[in-house]
Amino acid sequence: QVQLVESGGGLVQAGGSLRLSCAASGRVFSILGMGWYRQAPGKQRELVATITSGGSTNYGDSVKGRFTISRDNAKNTVYVQMDSLKPEDTAVYYCNAQTVRVGLTADYWGQGTQVTVSS
Repeated sequence: QVQLVESGGGLVQAGGSLRLSCAASGRVFSILGMGWYRQAPGKQRELVATITSGGSTNYGDSVKGRFTISRDNAKNTVYVQMDSLKPEDTAVYYCNAQTVRVGLTADYWGQGTQVTVSS
């Protein structure tokens, strides 16, 4: 089992910045990669960014060039720095960890943190 605790959400004006953090605990040695997804009201959950244990990153098209994901392996924590925020970035942001154990992968999710961008 892996537990994920997110922090850093809040209300910000358009053009502003926020940094989200996600701390993992439990079977952290089994984590292959971590990332962030978001879900706005009435929309499907979408990719924000992911980062592998080796540091390779992937971003959703809507956040490329504005968001930066990073990882502190010593703290088992992943961050996403969100700059140039837009009202359309308003959503609940969820931390994700993908693990592997005896060849089987599993996904774990945090409880979500609200990000609201005002125009």
